[in-house]
Amino acid sequence: MTSTVGLPPYYENHGFQPENFPSARQPVGANAYPQYLSTNAPSVPNYVPRVATCQSSRPAAHSSRRSCASSIKKTIIIILSILIVICCVIAAFFIWYFVENRCLGSLIECGSSGTCMPPSQWCDGVIHCPNGEDESRCVRLFGPNFILEVYSPVSKSWYPVCQDGWNDNYGKIACKDMGYNVDTYYYSQGIAPEVGFKSFMKLNTSAESIDLYKKLYTSDFCVSGNVVSLRCIRCGLSTKNVNVMSRIVGGSAASLGQWPWQVSLHVQDVHICGGSIITPEWIVTAAHCVEGQYSDPYSWRVYAGILNQKEMIFRAGHGVRQIISHPDYDTDSKDNDVALMKLETPLIFTDNIRPVCLPNPGMVFKPNQQCWISGWGAEYQGGKTSDNLNYALVPLIERSRCNSIYIYDGMILPTMICAGFLGGGIDSCQGDSGGPLVTNKNSLWWLVGDTSWGTGCASPNRPGVYGNMTVFTDWIYKNMQANR
Repeated sequence: MTSTVGLPPYYENHGFQPENFPSARQPVGANAYPQYLSTNAPSVPNYVPRVATCQSSRPAAHSSRRSCASSIKKTIIIILSILIVICCVIAAFFIWYFVENRCLGSLIECGSSGTCMPPSQWCDGVIHCPNGEDESRCVRLFGPNFILEVYSPVSKSWYPVCQDGWNDNYGKIACKDMGYNVDTYYYSQGIAPEVGFKSFMKLNTSAESIDLYKKLYTSDFCVSGNVVSLRCIRCGLSTKNVNVMSRIVGGSAASLGQWPWQVSLHVQDVHICGGSIITPEWIVTAAHCVEGQYSDPYSWRVYAGILNQKEMIFRAGHGVRQIISHPDYDTDSKDNDVALMKLETPLIFTDNIRPVCLPNPGMVFKPNQQCWISGWGAEYQGGKTSDNLNYALVPLIERSRCNSIYIYDGMILPTMICAGFLGGGIDSCQGDSGGPLVTNKNSLWWLVGDTSWGTGCASPNRPGVYGNMTVFTDWIYKNMQANR
């Protein structure tokens, strides 16, 4: 986080769209940030063990040769036995793993058929599963009121769900199909739609099938006139008053509970990047944070609910079980700069540890909308990361304006969003990577983006660039579902 203007070394605050966009150009004279951790591994001494042999400068007796041959034979048998045991253990592990986890990696199982499909083929309008589960179990939340919508493979359209006959049990099924754990389920309730819907998904309450989706059918009538608003997790809440924070315009130290979704991501007790809590088990960060030497999930520790970096030294933090980088992430252009971390043990939510809301389809964040960035990044260009969590207000900048020749000259792709002041002075900086860009709408905090890159820190006409979370939400849900 920085609030000073200076000459710009290029910095990287180290995506899902179906189209292939051309790679963008790097800024002329760009220099990447230095790594926080040394890449030089400690030297390993080389040595050659001495091995006793059966050779001698003088001829040996036959008994000695037989004894030596017998010794070699026994050694070979022992080695082979050990190798066989190791192979059996490995084979047993894989047999167990395949039984327990039919679909490896990020694949999603088609019901009980055993067929596995990648997330990109789920709810894409084309049936891939034997029984069509990939198109018949498609749900999403729409707009700031979390309106539940179900996809119809027949008409290939999304429909809101009529409240008639709906209950929490159905709500939990829908949340599970979006990748949430039922333990985080918040509520289902009927609300009057802001826009008039002509068709609905309606429950056939007399149907014997226990499957939710087989009970749903399209209808032009909804007796109650209300549609289902579904909250799978209690997200976007801060313990601080929004009106008080809206008067802060930058460079301020955060207070406990102000940004409860903010986490610090460490490797070898060093802060590397920021991230955002979206469920007790899942963290959103930037893909460039976890590339190369940082791709091993077991090297990371995640710290939540702590403001000061020095305090984290005395805390255990949370281990990381899995890292999922966007498959279309481009190192050069920073296209699709988003990644997920799954924790080994779930977070326990408190007033100081809470999730931020993922933006739902249908949500539009307009230019000049007030957003906030937070992180432990450098407080001035070229400086060290901060010990304390800082935050600043930054307005969104229209993409066409950010792509103008005097700003980023066409480098801002649809998976990116700009925020900041063209006059400079307030910006994210090195160490803020992966952290949240949030806004407040309908009294909830929404994750607009993840800190991605920029040229310099707080330089004129070089605002911060963030991953466009509205583009990534679908990808996030599908991977949460595939890796429950």
